[in-house]
Amino acid sequence: MCMMPGRGHGHGHGMMGHGCCCGPGGFMGWRRFITPAEEMEGLVNYKEQLQKELAGVEARLKELKGKK
Repeated sequence: MCMMPGRGHGHGHGMMGHGCCCGPGGFMGWRRFITPAEEMEGLVNYKEQLQKELAGVEARLKELKGKK
């Protein structure tokens, strides 16, 4: 997953975006633009990662509330 800062997605989000040099398999060579299908795939993957992150946060909040 791309972690390059300054590429519109480089803060650990892992979403492929314009100018991304990485893909699911690692380095693929630098491209200025991605196709709409690639953008959609990246956004779907990003959404899934956010949902997993939210589930983790909710589980941790539930755990902390139980310790009162």
